[in-house]
Amino acid sequence: MAKTKQTKLKPENRRHYFFLNSYNDAAFTKCPKCEAKTMVRKLPLVIHIEPQQLFILNKKCRYCASCDLIITHKSEVEDLMAACFEEINPEIIGNKYLVIGTLEKHDWRSRGRILKDSRDTIERMYVFKDLWDFKPISFGWYSTKK
Repeated sequence: MAKTKQTKLKPENRRHYFFLNSYNDAAFTKCPKCEAKTMVRKLPLVIHIEPQQLFILNKKCRYCASCDLIITHKSEVEDLMAACFEEINPEIIGNKYLVIGTLEKHDWRSRGRILKDSRDTIERMYVFKDLWDFKPISFGWYSTKK
């Protein structure tokens, strides 16, 4: 029986914290954690869509350099994924997904959006350090992390 090579993520392959913003009325021009101004950055996000589909979405996101936090709108991610898969794979639209990390720009440019070799992508990607969630309160935001 042949052994299959298993991909192991190194600790140095973890980068950034991530918040998938489900609040359409919150743009996060200030970080919900430290209240520093956020910047707009275009980042290649690695998304796992069930069943077994990796997708790279190069998208403008909010970024807090102080907290190393990437924030993006859930509705924008879903709309862009639906538009991309409408022609090539419409049955995948609406499936569960998880934004799992980022790629370097040069890796994204050389591979395109839909990757053929997922093992190579997993080896090159940076997995998020942690996924954060924030809930609105009357005078600001609070983290749901303990």
